[in-house]
Amino acid sequence: MSNVAIDQVLAQIRSMSLQAGAGVKPPAAAALSAPGAPGAASGPAFGELIKQGIDAVNRSQQSAGALADAWERGSSGVDLAHVMIESQKASVSFRALTEVRNRLVSVYQDIMNMSI
Repeated sequence: MSNVAIDQVLAQIRSMSLQAGAGVKPPAAAALSAPGAPGAASGPAFGELIKQGIDAVNRSQQSAGALADAWERGSSGVDLAHVMIESQKASVSFRALTEVRNRLVSVYQDIMNMSI
């Protein structure tokens, strides 16, 4: 993977991170407002963000698979370079999702092992 492609992937990750964090208040402000109170954070819930991420990875993999099938059938307008790029995008997004899952499991285990 070239430096340009890596920079593009990092830029996409940063922009998605900024989009996800746009509706989130800083911890100090969130602690002051109760849930449901006026001025409470109106951003998407954590579970909804995870679901959106999983759905995006699924769409990416389905798109890459459909493009690969079209290339294998010999459809016009589908070139191998585009198929490979989409396949790599799907692969990178799946690996990133796996890392997020691993981190979530690790945090859950750490919390469950805490003594009260």
